[in-house]
Amino acid sequence: MNLDGETNLKVKQGLEVTSSLREDSNFKGFEAFVKCEDPNANLYSFVGTMELQGAKYPLSPQQLLLRDSKLRNTDFIFGAVIFTGHDTKVIQNSTDPPSKRSMIEKKMDKIIYLMFFMVVLMSFIGSVIFGVTTRDDLMRRWYLRPDSSSIFFDPKRAYVAAIYHFLTAAMLYSYFIPISLYVSIEIVKVLQSIFINQDIHMYYEEADKPALARTSNLNEELGQVDTILSDKTGTLTCNSMEFIKCSVAGTAYGRGVTEVEMAMGRRKGSPLVLQSNEDDVEYSKEPFVEESTVRGFNFRDGRIMNGNWVTEPHADVIQKFFRLLAVCHTVIPEVDEDTEKISYEAESPDEAAFVIAARELGFEFYNRTQTTISVRELDLVTGKRVERLYKVLNVLEFNSTRKRMSVIVEDEDGKLLLLCKGADK
Repeated sequence: MNLDGETNLKVKQGLEVTSSLREDSNFKGFEAFVKCEDPNANLYSFVGTMELQGAKYPLSPQQLLLRDSKLRNTDFIFGAVIFTGHDTKVIQNSTDPPSKRSMIEKKMDKIIYLMFFMVVLMSFIGSVIFGVTTRDDLMRRWYLRPDSSSIFFDPKRAYVAAIYHFLTAAMLYSYFIPISLYVSIEIVKVLQSIFINQDIHMYYEEADKPALARTSNLNEELGQVDTILSDKTGTLTCNSMEFIKCSVAGTAYGRGVTEVEMAMGRRKGSPLVLQSNEDDVEYSKEPFVEESTVRGFNFRDGRIMNGNWVTEPHADVIQKFFRLLAVCHTVIPEVDEDTEKISYEAESPDEAAFVIAARELGFEFYNRTQTTISVRELDLVTGKRVERLYKVLNVLEFNSTRKRMSVIVEDEDGKLLLLCKGADK
């Protein structure tokens, strides 16, 4: 996230030829030569080769771990440093941090500078007048005894008396500068942050998080927002995906209701009621009750849910369809040690929705290594859940922008499967 602003995980893994090097002792006698491009600021490209035992292997951004990256789902790594110091891509992309001072603080600084200038000006003018008066005064101000004065009122050293008078006046006039104003403003900011943290209307129920003011410096800026500029739609919207419907072998499955249909039903005054035995969604006067669903999964169809797809005419095609969703992706599983529940970290929300849909329909992806993918799926013959290990032989194509991926995998029976998934397939 601190590199490009995206909170999704970036999959990084070494070459398959070095995947067996897992212990310190394995590196005894290990020699490799890396030849790569010159240092540049492009975060998403890297061209290089690694020569190992006379063979050359291409290097891509998937093998490059950028500086300031945070490791997840791994205990340790072995790596070689390619760029250091100002040659790293992150440092070349770094800019000076912007000022975090608020508008009120900047205005207060200007006021303090102006008052300080006025104090200096008053002290300077007063000291000049005092020096001239002291120089011309011999015995008119006899009560000051200028003839016996050491410095302050000695007509013979009027310029020294003027300097001392300037320092004295600056010290006395310094009370015009309201230094306590900073303290008062900071107290107000702290109180405002406390009110923000206790605001019940800013509570986020979905994540069970209240409002949290991490800094009190920008509270006064909240009411001054005039224009919001966004670089893409995902910046200001909840970029979430739900698996609702699918088409397998020419048959449409899924009777889920989208949020647009829900809003339309509420707008017409006839809330939607989902009928379990009909394909169409009908309007009814009965109150609408939203079913609690898994996040990213809004699929409802009794024909293929709960393992009923094995009785469908094209059960083998349905099996391949959901096997594709469970295998062809870059998702990383995370297992909760306490509840043993599996959550998925994906590069995009649509990939996570596909894998969650496959899990809910009986094809649970639960483990990934550098070359294998483990899936618990429903066997078409026995009707029981079995664990299958798919070996990834080659990734033919992967385009994160268009979400397109093609891989060749080998199952436990030695069958080769070509899996293709994407916007145009």
